Amino acid sequence: MSEAIIREIQKTDNLEIASVIRTVLIEHNVPKVGTAYADPQLDYMFEAYSDPKSMYFVVEKEGKIIGGAGIAPLANGSSEVCELQKMYFLAETRGLGIGSKMMNSCLEKAKKFGFKQCYLETMPYMEAAQKLYKKTGFEYLDGPMGNTGHSSCPVWMIKDL
Repeated sequence: MSEAIIREIQKTDNLEIASVIRTVLIEHNVPKVGTAYADPQLDYMFEAYSDPKSMYFVVEKEGKIIGGAGIAPLANGSSEVCELQKMYFLAETRGLGIGSKMMNSCLEKAKKFGFKQCYLETMPYMEAAQKLYKKTGFEYLDGPMGNTGHSSCPVWMIKDL
């Protein structure tokens, strides 16, 4: 069995990563409105993350996309703050340490882009994800930052880079 690899997204990954993200969101009964499910760029991730200071990574195993995560400037936020975005993994991928590796890839890229902080939003019942975020140094905030459009995500976290 081959190892999973983390690599930068390619245009040919668009449909597969959109399917992975929607599958995970449906699995967790995430609202379709006010979350990543409704993001217009979900079907065009390669293009969406081709903007300056943006990067999306996918996890590939045996030719199949099994997860992904990205960073981008926080919408309507400080130029020193990026947002960890669309970090989702299929069920078969969880618990294998891939999330930690992906987090490191995203945060290292954020530092190279010159960001000073990384912000994220999540759902209260995504406890495994929050455990990973806390382990990585993220701390809870009392309210949202920027204007991500994810009004249904009531958990906000930040980390100094």
